[in-house]
Amino acid sequence: MGTIVARKRKDGSVGYMVRLRVMREGATYHETETFDRRPAAAAWMKRREAELAKPGGIDRAKADDHTLAKAIDRYTEESIKEIGRTKAQVLRAIKNYPIAEMPCSQIKSKDIIEFLQSLTAKPQTVGNYASHLAAIFAIARPMWDYRLDEQEMKDAITVARRMGITSRSVQRDRRPTLEELNKLLAHFIERRQRAPQAMPMHKIIVFALFSTRRQEEITRIAWNDFQKEHKRVLVRDMKHPGEKNGNHTWVDLPDEAIQVIESMPKNKPEIFPYSTDAITANFTRACKLLDIKDLHFHDLRHEGVSRLFEMGLNIPHVAAVSGHRSWVSLKRYTHIRETGDKYAGWAGLQLVTSVK
Repeated sequence: MGTIVARKRKDGSVGYMVRLRVMREGATYHETETFDRRPAAAAWMKRREAELAKPGGIDRAKADDHTLAKAIDRYTEESIKEIGRTKAQVLRAIKNYPIAEMPCSQIKSKDIIEFLQSLTAKPQTVGNYASHLAAIFAIARPMWDYRLDEQEMKDAITVARRMGITSRSVQRDRRPTLEELNKLLAHFIERRQRAPQAMPMHKIIVFALFSTRRQEEITRIAWNDFQKEHKRVLVRDMKHPGEKNGNHTWVDLPDEAIQVIESMPKNKPEIFPYSTDAITANFTRACKLLDIKDLHFHDLRHEGVSRLFEMGLNIPHVAAVSGHRSWVSLKRYTHIRETGDKYAGWAGLQLVTSVK
């Protein structure tokens, strides 16, 4: 009824997986558990076989075998750390797929692979789904005794990566030209003059470029976070692979970014009190109207970092502005040669800071 399988882990150690399979009245019940030592695995298997053999043992086991959807609900409800918007959206979406209704103990790597294959998205996006789902598998058993097997998730991730079902995000190298930036600024300045209540996208674009800040970071910056005398600003909840919420970081501000800040009104706590969705929508519509192809708002950050290297700054100095904790992330820019500052004397900066 039960078998023990030795499985080598990534760290070189060996785990012992117990697989229980019980047939009752034409129905099959599966259960797995993994141990660090074979004697512990054998003792658990013997005890669990006896429990399942008792009258009503299978029914009791099934009653305790919660669905993946229940595990997702407990994760989102009980997590002390605030769950990011993207992760929360992904977990809600997973609950709409058949795998969410499966009992935890029955979910195998093949089921996870089939779920990932059913997603009509790019491999990079599918990889995000796998990553967020893995967080559930990592804690469900030790925290709530839900029978999700973390090794099954790890196996699925390995297969998905090797089969091309998932992949890392592709790095973009698109940089705006001065001509494109001038078109965008002229468009938004003209709109602002016609409708003074419109969002000052011309200022947000220039600030994003020179500060190298992301959209969400820009909208969170408060006047109290700005220290002009030290030429720095506190970026709250800066994006980080392991931790985002509560990751507050001081970064240096180039003079051009400070000029944009000083041109903003001080009637609200935030310097740029606007939503990221509105910024994206405005930027995307303007690019389409002006026939600017394949330019994303986030490309302004890439342009800003590239500019710093072209000016001759070294990796530590660039990281002090960009906020990169790992200098490895900046190695993609090391091919950039020092060519000077193409924005020196740029009329766009003077125009933006002089227009409300």
